[in-house]
Amino acid sequence: MANEDKKIGAKGYLLPAVVVAFTFVTIYTITVLIPDMKVMKSNPTKYAMEYVEKDASGNPIIDETGKPKLSAAGRGRAVYVREGCFYCHSQFVRPQDRDFGSRVHAGDYANETPNVLGTSRTGPDLSNEGGKLPDAWQVGHLKDPRAYTPGSIMPSFSFLSDEDLGDLVSYIQTLGRKRLDDPKNRGVYEAYYPEADTAFWKKSEHHKPNVDSAAAANGGAGIYRQNCAVCHGTNGLGNGPNALAMNKKPANFTRPFFKSYSDKTWYYKVAEGVPGTRMPRWKLALEPEQIWYLVAFLKTLPQDQEAIIQQYQSIDDKAWEGQSLLPPRLRAGYKKIGAKKLAGTYHPNPGGATGSELEGGGGGGH
Repeated sequence: MANEDKKIGAKGYLLPAVVVAFTFVTIYTITVLIPDMKVMKSNPTKYAMEYVEKDASGNPIIDETGKPKLSAAGRGRAVYVREGCFYCHSQFVRPQDRDFGSRVHAGDYANETPNVLGTSRTGPDLSNEGGKLPDAWQVGHLKDPRAYTPGSIMPSFSFLSDEDLGDLVSYIQTLGRKRLDDPKNRGVYEAYYPEADTAFWKKSEHHKPNVDSAAAANGGAGIYRQNCAVCHGTNGLGNGPNALAMNKKPANFTRPFFKSYSDKTWYYKVAEGVPGTRMPRWKLALEPEQIWYLVAFLKTLPQDQEAIIQQYQSIDDKAWEGQSLLPPRLRAGYKKIGAKKLAGTYHPNPGGATGSELEGGGGGGH
């Protein structure tokens, strides 16, 4: 009886063992054997990168361990992997993406192992980041992201050594650089869904506030401070912290020249950006109504005589009021509202703050 139980028990383990073995073989075949087949591999395209140093003949330089010696960009790629940058940044342009640059193909990554394509975009896609910003900007952004992109949730990498930072920036500057430098890729940003531009412009006129009102300028001041002050400075002098790393300096909006701009010209410049500069197409990030409020604020900045830049300024909250070039009546309105908020007596009406309140007036109950 005991021998029969033993035989039945052994047979009972046979089927699970076969299932486990079959599962293991299947997984190994799909993840290792099939991808390693020559027929499954993509040939490198002209945009594929190689992160090793080469001699004058184009052959990889071998180090003392017998492996190809990594270039600065190759070492930076190792830092990118080590610090988990691919958890937040992707490196592939999808067909529906606009303004991310040329689409990528499998052969662009033929020489890269392990892949760092990423699966999410907590941060922006980096497929075509190379060459868009100077090295100094990239280093500063890695050390203090919020000084360059207000509201960013990217952690600071100031703990990295100067060598690691330099290598990481070298790697970032290779991303899509060959695609960027290829003349045939010029204008690809407009290649996808051009009807989106027509819809955007048609929508804009329906959301236009009174851009000459104090209330609209007040609304635009916050939008400007959040998005524009890092380059153009809190005074609009073109002396924000980002300007330090730019060859083409941001515009100084105190120039009398800007008084000649019509409302539509202001709107167009903000929405479409300025070719040849780092001014982005803000219509990809802001709603039409937000852009109009921003226009209302920008219209307050031009002066009868251009203000001379003396130093690069801060965007710190405490320094904002003293650096602002807004008319005194608007600053008085900010102070009044701020004091009421601190006292707990500020209760805006459903339509928002009134123009008279922002100009220093404003009746009781607000």
